[in-house]
Amino acid sequence: MVDFGKWPSFTLLSPQEVESIRQACVFGTCANEVIYTTDDDEVYAFGQNCSNCLGTGDNQSSMTPRRLDALCGKKITGISYGSGPHVLVCTDDGKLYAWGHNGYNQLGNGNTVQGTVPVRISVDAMKKRVTQVACGSHHSMVLTTDGEVYTWGYNNCGQIGSGTTTNQPVPRRVSTPLHNKVIVSIAAGPTCSMAITDYGQVFGWGYNGTGQLGVGGTGNQLIPCKVVFVQPVCIVQIVCGYSHTMALTDQGYLYSWGANSNGQLGIGNKSNQLSPIKVETHERIVEIAACHSSHTSAAKSQRGQVYMWGLCRGQIILSPHLTNFTCTDDVFACFSNPPVMWRQLSIEPKNFLTVAESLKREFDREETSDLRFRVEGKDIYVHKAVLKIRCEHFRMMFQSHWNENSKEVIEIDQFSYPVYHAFLQYLYTDTVDLPPEDAIGLLDLATSYCENRLKTVCQLIIKSGITIENAFLLHCAAVRYEAKELEDFCFRFCVNHLTGVTQTMAFWQVDGMLLKEFMVKAGQCGGFKN
Repeated sequence: MVDFGKWPSFTLLSPQEVESIRQACVFGTCANEVIYTTDDDEVYAFGQNCSNCLGTGDNQSSMTPRRLDALCGKKITGISYGSGPHVLVCTDDGKLYAWGHNGYNQLGNGNTVQGTVPVRISVDAMKKRVTQVACGSHHSMVLTTDGEVYTWGYNNCGQIGSGTTTNQPVPRRVSTPLHNKVIVSIAAGPTCSMAITDYGQVFGWGYNGTGQLGVGGTGNQLIPCKVVFVQPVCIVQIVCGYSHTMALTDQGYLYSWGANSNGQLGIGNKSNQLSPIKVETHERIVEIAACHSSHTSAAKSQRGQVYMWGLCRGQIILSPHLTNFTCTDDVFACFSNPPVMWRQLSIEPKNFLTVAESLKREFDREETSDLRFRVEGKDIYVHKAVLKIRCEHFRMMFQSHWNENSKEVIEIDQFSYPVYHAFLQYLYTDTVDLPPEDAIGLLDLATSYCENRLKTVCQLIIKSGITIENAFLLHCAAVRYEAKELEDFCFRFCVNHLTGVTQTMAFWQVDGMLLKEFMVKAGQCGGFKN
């Protein structure tokens, strides 16, 4: 659970108001401006109100929350702020809103008049649905559902990616050389822009004075330029600091480049890097964090360890330093200057005994159960009514004319104990805690029992745990269980790491026809061109 008390601004709110918060963003030159949504989807703002960036309709600062009528009920999915300052918001239905400073067209409404309230912005005549937003200091960028990037605003360094340095008054698609690529994520530095393709390639454009584009020099780039890594990698997350950039690979490796006078690259020295350099973390990283309001960097490992480095409350830390935090957000609340949020935070309601938590507590509890499943000689205690409510397979099984309906113990021999235990626990908790290799077995079960949502959950587990060693095994499982999206994901991973994958035991032990089909498909997409 996020502790909002770590951000001083929230001490201005009552405990009841803090408890109602579901999303929040702290920003501003002194981290003294806040926008948040409540559990009833109301939107409020309070703080300094520099350049009308609170969106309240006037330039008055406020120590108490003021309601933003234009956004209430809109189901905000993304918030980004620029140091200009200006604010971008996207909603669940793909709409885009902007307000604040507009001297360089950064609001995208075609003029340079300051925006005092959230105003909807047209992206390609409002035909495009926006999924991500990112603000530079005076430019803006969004990602649409069809994988296209649109930019606008200040363009003195080429941060719009149009091939010129002319400001852009309205959203314009970044085409060359991205026109035939699907973009899955974007990030913005103060005067540069970054994008990741669906195959893990990184492109950057704009200001490059300290090497923050990672293209090997310091010249500005007026159109997207591909970032070249020493070894082939597939990037899944990218973040921009004030003048540095960090990227995370699908194998959990961290790379950084750009300015390093405050140790923000985490490489043990203060030397700027013009190309990506690997940061030694000694364990798999699953999340990286930075924002262009500070020189602070952070990362979270697969084991839940949180590290920080760079300028941390005035102290320079040259390499990743282990903290006692449980999330990267706490690093920026406690050690960044100013203590802004590096992303919009979304949280769950305060703890109380919900129906879901009650069910979770009763799973595998002998005292209240009325049925046992015996798997590999071990008993799992469940409740027949819960299974009938949660699963069509059991709803059919527990009918009067089925033998299983009268049994107190049901033997299961087609699935392993960890897999069947995880499946039953999922019916009580909606969550799955299995390693990727066991998740394959659960995917088989989900396919047999026609549990489509569980299939999706299994696919996510497999994606987050894929490695060179298990990639081809997971790919073959996806083919076998007809999980098309997972199959495509595993295939892309295998192609991105083809040399390593073809040297694994799993690759050569697989069925010959599957191997042949993979080789043909990999060849067709250029996997062997080098």
